[in-house]
Amino acid sequence: MFTKQQVAKTLDHAVLKPFATDADIVKNAQMCAERGVATMCVRPTDVALTAKQLAGSGVDPSMVVGFPHGSNRPEVKALEAKLAIEDGARELDMVMNIGKFLSGDYDFVQKDIEAVVAQAKPHGVLVKVILETCYLSPEQVAKACKIAEAAGADFVKTSTGFGDGPATPEVIDIMIKTVGQTMGVKASGGVRTWETAVGYLNQGCKRLGVASTEAVLDGAPSAGGEY
Repeated sequence: MFTKQQVAKTLDHAVLKPFATDADIVKNAQMCAERGVATMCVRPTDVALTAKQLAGSGVDPSMVVGFPHGSNRPEVKALEAKLAIEDGARELDMVMNIGKFLSGDYDFVQKDIEAVVAQAKPHGVLVKVILETCYLSPEQVAKACKIAEAAGADFVKTSTGFGDGPATPEVIDIMIKTVGQTMGVKASGGVRTWETAVGYLNQGCKRLGVASTEAVLDGAPSAGGEY
């Protein structure tokens, strides 16, 4: 059973569309503060404004790194992370280098994640690794989870929301079974209803990436706000 407030505290509200304006950032930050979500996840140039708008709200600013394809050089991802933290980001959602992973260059992938973790850890900033699971086989999902774990990341996450597919219960099951005891698991992509959100939380997810935050929370059953 989850209350609306409990579900809200698992939501990373995403404002990542390329056409989002400063006014959209301000409007979404106000909504996040009112709804009591966990974080508001934004693009690199939006972090400073987001941090200013969320100050004192209890909602943390978070930022995407190497978004959306993950193919930025590790040095660039590390710099993105450093600047984001200086701007006030408290969590970083970085995209794994998907092409290098599919090429079998696992050492590169791990070092790429480690470069971001090295910037984040001294500041107590969480790192979530987006695997873009729609491009991976079940075995590859498990392998990617173990690489992210070895690199010192805090979470593994399914999707950017800009790939060819959303999170699925089947993929979440693999992620939970592989690293659920040592890392957080975040479902992202296609989480648009209360039922879907609660389903992933019941599977063991600690966070949900959501753009339709109001629709999800407003879909909560009215009887005591529980499900």
